[in-house]
Amino acid sequence: MLARTTTANSPAPINAMTIDVEDYFHTLALSGAVSRADWHRLPSRVEMNTDRLLELFEQQDVKATFFILGWVAERFPNLVHRIAAGGHEIGCYGYHHESAHDQLPATFREETRRAKFLLEDLTGQRIDGYRAVNCSVTRSSLWVLDVLVELGFKWDASIYPIYHDQYGLPETPSEPYTIITRSGRSLSEFPFTTTHFMGLQVPVSGGGSFRQMPYPLFRYLFRAAGQSGNTPRVFYLHPWEIDPEQPHFSGLSLVSRLRHYRHLKPCFKQFKRLLDDFQFTTLSQSFTGHRWATTYTNLDGSLVQLT
Repeated sequence: MLARTTTANSPAPINAMTIDVEDYFHTLALSGAVSRADWHRLPSRVEMNTDRLLELFEQQDVKATFFILGWVAERFPNLVHRIAAGGHEIGCYGYHHESAHDQLPATFREETRRAKFLLEDLTGQRIDGYRAVNCSVTRSSLWVLDVLVELGFKWDASIYPIYHDQYGLPETPSEPYTIITRSGRSLSEFPFTTTHFMGLQVPVSGGGSFRQMPYPLFRYLFRAAGQSGNTPRVFYLHPWEIDPEQPHFSGLSLVSRLRHYRHLKPCFKQFKRLLDDFQFTTLSQSFTGHRWATTYTNLDGSLVQLT
């Protein structure tokens, strides 16, 4: 376990709010109906939806970490400027919306480098943080961590410590830890939040689980995830998840329809309740003062704890 830097009398930690900036047509659930060649022909809604979140954060005095897709940043540079001007943290989300484990290392390196440099040019800031789309740092793609340190990233927020049909490293910690890559350089890992419920390790970090659960249940589980200590929880949302008016595509599987379209209408109201019930700030700020006592190294196919 991580060494604690807070005491029993310390105030509750401020949690991490993260936004994965992508458009509705980028998602894996819609990939069966929409190809990359169609993206530029579809009506974009990412700017409108992200601005709605920015307005809400300003009203609630919340700072967040925005992981911005390079494809979005290149087409909507003023959106990147507005996010930065609002005092929010900016992280890299790659360039095209493609899972890391579906790319060759050379392709991943070039796409990530392109997105990182684009965001740095637009903001005038060094981009230290990265998140892989679809939580796609898995057993088959741990080489991603080596590429990230090679490109100058200081931390990653891609690993989900759960079992899932598309992603997950269930044997990894649910609290932050340090990864010593094969080059000898280190990377801080901020995993997605999970908790134990009915004997299972369940995801309670946001996204689909946030929309699918009744809000009282999600609030209970999200609160329970922090009761074992003082580690902040990590929450994430996509701008399209607050947009019930987005175009609907036919020809999708039942699972894809449920994952993408279910409960879009109440999501914004539910999200406002979350901001009332919990305190949030940027990912980096929420973990300020924590010491990384647990260390792992990425070997082929697994993360191995170092003594």
